[in-house]
Amino acid sequence: MSKFRFPTAYTILFGLIIVAAASTWVIPAGEYDLTFNPAIEKEVPVPGTYQEVPSNPQGIGDIFLAPIAGLYDPVSNNANAVDVAVFVLIIGGFLMVVTKTGAIDASLARVMVFLKGREAFLIPILMGVLAAGGTIFGLAEETLAFYSLVMPVMLRAGYDAVTGAAVIIIGAGVGVYGATVNPFATVIASNAAGVPFTDGIELRLITLGVGFVLAVAWVLRYAIKVKRNPEASLVADKREEIEAHFLHNSDPSAIPTFTKLHAVIMVIFVGAFAMLVYGVSALGWWMGEMSAMFLAASVLVGLVTRMGEAEFVDTFVEGARDLLGVALIIGVARGIVVVMDAGSITATLLHWSENAVQGLSSVTFINVIFWIEFLLTFFVPSTSGLAVLTMPIMAPLAGFAGVPADLIVTAYQSASGIVNLIVPTSAVVMGGLAIARVPYDRWLRFTMPLVVMLTVLTSILISVSV
Repeated sequence: MSKFRFPTAYTILFGLIIVAAASTWVIPAGEYDLTFNPAIEKEVPVPGTYQEVPSNPQGIGDIFLAPIAGLYDPVSNNANAVDVAVFVLIIGGFLMVVTKTGAIDASLARVMVFLKGREAFLIPILMGVLAAGGTIFGLAEETLAFYSLVMPVMLRAGYDAVTGAAVIIIGAGVGVYGATVNPFATVIASNAAGVPFTDGIELRLITLGVGFVLAVAWVLRYAIKVKRNPEASLVADKREEIEAHFLHNSDPSAIPTFTKLHAVIMVIFVGAFAMLVYGVSALGWWMGEMSAMFLAASVLVGLVTRMGEAEFVDTFVEGARDLLGVALIIGVARGIVVVMDAGSITATLLHWSENAVQGLSSVTFINVIFWIEFLLTFFVPSTSGLAVLTMPIMAPLAGFAGVPADLIVTAYQSASGIVNLIVPTSAVVMGGLAIARVPYDRWLRFTMPLVVMLTVLTSILISVSV
């Protein structure tokens, strides 16, 4: 008898689309009155205005249309992922052009020589940098660009693909979990709740600090175990396949010569990521601007290396082709939200949550809010989307339980940050795991204990704060 094989990410996500569609046949359809909030320039639900509307159950045709609409929905423009998908393809082209020059291999070899015997320091350093991006400006989709840099370093250091994925996903994710001034979570949620985003920042700093220590300790513990015994790796059976993909040198012991041209290319490479951070945090860039910047950086590398026109185009297209599966999986993930919105059940789920928290004590109330946000994140993984959806409803309820509104914001962002470490509807998780070649079921085995620890930590902190 053949062993059971866990379904691929595509099958899992398509199955969730079917579940969402089936739910539209049994969950009543509803909607809230909407009002325009100039502070966040979005329409938000008005508390107490929920009403049932004629149902719009989703059928077989809607199920197959959902992944397409997830990439591009010309009617509602909701849950679109075409901008993220294009960003992924452009990143793939850029990374392949840089890789073709040999600059990354030569640079990594030099780094590995310098850190010989001290590779473990890379993990907290890299996670710290990514966590800073997460807490300051919500570093998330942008991390898809870092795999080509981080994965070879982790593998050559004696770790595995799970370690590499964890450094990126958990590193940035714990920053979002303890977001302090993240404009896509803390600022939007605070504005929607009607409080300054600086309110409650002390608790968020504590959450960030303790959460980061837990996260680094968890990743380091696993990485050290794998280095001592490679068979302890959760992807030990895929080691050859993964190393063949990420390690381009046939002889890992050979140290490529690092030339002046390599140095120039790496300046462009690092400069592109620095510009990415600056553009998002200071210039208000999003996917379009970031994609254009990486396209320009690709052309610049081609010019500096005097790469021929045909060679440059072929190389760029080859890199985009390598990440085509990642781009497609993003659309499938967003298709779940498309089905729920089309079936008008998102507002109903929110209304049920609204009714569930009325009349509770302050400690019970804030923990129920946390768990409601925790569950809703599975359906609305977008931090800004969840903030706009829930804060106008949940924040007014806080006054009845004697809970400050800023604590509602902290409960929301902590729950969202935790779930977004594992949620299968997230392009950051599923796209990142697809790039790293880590099966989703093994990622869950690695991450779930940390998820439990962060959940308990958050519950304690918000309960004490009340």
